[in-house]
Amino acid sequence: MTSKVVYKGNLRTQCIHLQSGSEINTDAPTDNNGKGELFSPTDTVATGLASCMITVMGIKAEQSDIAFNNISADVLKVMKSNPRQIGEIHITFHIQESWNDKEKAIMERTAFTCPVAKSLHPDLKQEIIFNYS
Repeated sequence: MTSKVVYKGNLRTQCIHLQSGSEINTDAPTDNNGKGELFSPTDTVATGLASCMITVMGIKAEQSDIAFNNISADVLKVMKSNPRQIGEIHITFHIQESWNDKEKAIMERTAFTCPVAKSLHPDLKQEIIFNYS
């Protein structure tokens, strides 16, 4: 098993990663009867996409001897209402590395190979921006 999810009441869950014991707690969002005090389950999906993209880029950077120390991502999840589902995920990567054009192409291409990106429904719009500074 990968994880265990326990309902804690008041539309909250505790998610426990069995191998490490680390936890993620979730709360229903305010627009869906919750308090919005924690990540919502759909927030974790959108955030997981950014995390996965950064992870595979980090793996590629190590394999290719490309500097990979100063990267972050801003994530925006946009919900649809009928049916209620994630409609769009917008991710802006902020990269403060001196990558040449070849390295940029390698890393950007690699980001789109992440398993989360490939697992999401094709109708879910993924808008990905790479911002170099």
